[in-house]
Amino acid sequence: MTGPSRTGTVRLTTSQALVRFLAAQYTERDGVRHRLFAGVWGIFGHGNVAGLGQALLQAATTGEADLPYRLARNEQAMVHTAVGYARARDRLSAFACTASTGPGSTNMVTGAALATINRIPVLLLPSDMFAGRGPDPVLQQLEDPRFGDVSVNDALRPVSRYWDRITRPEQLIPAALAAARVLTDPAETGAVTLCLPQDVQAEAYDWPGEFLRDRVWHVGRPLPEPDALARAAEAIRGARRPLLVAGGGVVYSEAAEALRALAEATGIPVADTHAGKGALPWDHPNAVGGLGSTGARSANALAREADAVIGVGTRYSDFTTASHTLFQDPGVRFVNVNVARFDAAKLSAVQVVADARTALTALRTELNGWRVDPSYEYRAAGLVRDWNTEVDRARLATGSNGLAAQSAVIGTLNDVLHERDVVVNAAGSMPGDLQKLWRSRDPKAYHVEYAYSCMGYEIAAGLGVRMAAPDREVFVLVGDGSYLMMAQEIATMVAERAKVVIVLVQNHGFASIGALSESVGSQRFGTGYRYRDPDTGHLDGTPLPVDLAANAASLGARVIRVEDPADLRKAFEEARAADTVTLVHVETDPRAPGPPASAWWDVPVSEVSELESTRAARRDYEERRRDQRHHL
Repeated sequence: MTGPSRTGTVRLTTSQALVRFLAAQYTERDGVRHRLFAGVWGIFGHGNVAGLGQALLQAATTGEADLPYRLARNEQAMVHTAVGYARARDRLSAFACTASTGPGSTNMVTGAALATINRIPVLLLPSDMFAGRGPDPVLQQLEDPRFGDVSVNDALRPVSRYWDRITRPEQLIPAALAAARVLTDPAETGAVTLCLPQDVQAEAYDWPGEFLRDRVWHVGRPLPEPDALARAAEAIRGARRPLLVAGGGVVYSEAAEALRALAEATGIPVADTHAGKGALPWDHPNAVGGLGSTGARSANALAREADAVIGVGTRYSDFTTASHTLFQDPGVRFVNVNVARFDAAKLSAVQVVADARTALTALRTELNGWRVDPSYEYRAAGLVRDWNTEVDRARLATGSNGLAAQSAVIGTLNDVLHERDVVVNAAGSMPGDLQKLWRSRDPKAYHVEYAYSCMGYEIAAGLGVRMAAPDREVFVLVGDGSYLMMAQEIATMVAERAKVVIVLVQNHGFASIGALSESVGSQRFGTGYRYRDPDTGHLDGTPLPVDLAANAASLGARVIRVEDPADLRKAFEEARAADTVTLVHVETDPRAPGPPASAWWDVPVSEVSELESTRAARRDYEERRRDQRHHL
């Protein structure tokens, strides 16, 4: 295929020009080039079938642009798939997602929010109403009597890092360039939305060849400003009990080796967030486990005593800070290394705005000859040994009535998986158990979305991870609640011949919210999947006769049912060896003991109540809230 000349023009529709533009974009970091757009996920309907649909068909038929089309089954799910892919590719490659006018496009709002909150690039191309307003109002149009230019796609504005509506073909030129700029900026990336009115998609324009040429977006590694680096080193050298928190930025910047080198040179213990797990292998002498509300007792004990906290590539969510109750030393200081100043400035920190790898390397040089006291290293090691004993015990937990405990499912799966295999999860009680129990030695082996904690992410994202890393086995760990919300992408996995193993934990309800409800005095109300009891009027009857394994089989998956917890290992090994999409169905006891908690999470409890369970929870809430503090 011969690309367009840099001089002259090419007459194309807006959609055809956009497809050519997307196919010609590349990223480059450290001398390695990547396709910015691996393809387009879409569901066609009125609004995009005659525009982008025709353009993608033409590109595939004529070879004028290499931009493969992938058919999804749900618009929210296809954004999740794109996010899973981009995260697994360290944000250097992404997907575009197109949907039809109206409900198809608004279905992408949840996925857009997840992408933006997680700082993951995805390009959304929602179809819009007629820019010319000839047949106004059209099917599925929002008629707002206050504003003539508002459509349902305006709902994507607050969850997009860049948003634009293309009402004339030539507007695509600056908008497409702005979109690519944001998508390739580690500090600004997230969901980018270009709304495409259906008439404009099909309009022709004479496009300058320069717009359609191959274009490389260089993803740099910003260096730390020398004075900021000196201030950071001074704060660390003055500490007796420093703790480093490794976040997702360590993984995305491929800084695992730099992190290891700094930890080994200084003896600083390293805790991790969900996004940073595996940046330092779990059994490394400096690794102390996950941090925060669902973290390890070892890491949280060190955090409470820390007089300096070095956050690298973390956004300090409330789970990481245990709702601002974790860091209790009166004089604690924070040093934040982040490519985004917005995150570097949190907790009144010494700010080092830089790429994680360059900053960690520079800090190691700046701290040359300095090391924590051996007694502190000894204390950290002792806490980790004690915690690992607790984890070993939790992995052997049993449920009731012959059912498996979720912790045993996780522990057995972890033991079966190889070092480079990937576990994918997002919501419910599993992320908490995973952060405590999962032992990862590879930065890409733990893929848990916990910034948005979005039910339904798991299966769709598992497909994206598999497409991004076809040389790795991918295991999706999902509860029945999330499965029921978004299981249809199993059919997409089958169509794409993307082998993924889905481990479905069936506990007949919302295990996480059930436990949370109980802790705030609400007695697990409304958290079980049960018949409505005619005597009580509540949903507290017998469990519903739902067969999710049969559902998965109907979508094309091979199914393995585990009736005896003793057969878990055999089932996981069989599924790993399979050559097709496989679902392992396991009944679990939602009340089985899980790994112990060692930090708090702020969920307000009713201040007044007629229920003693709620009043007791409120007393406990007020006691725990006393530990909250602002770091000013």
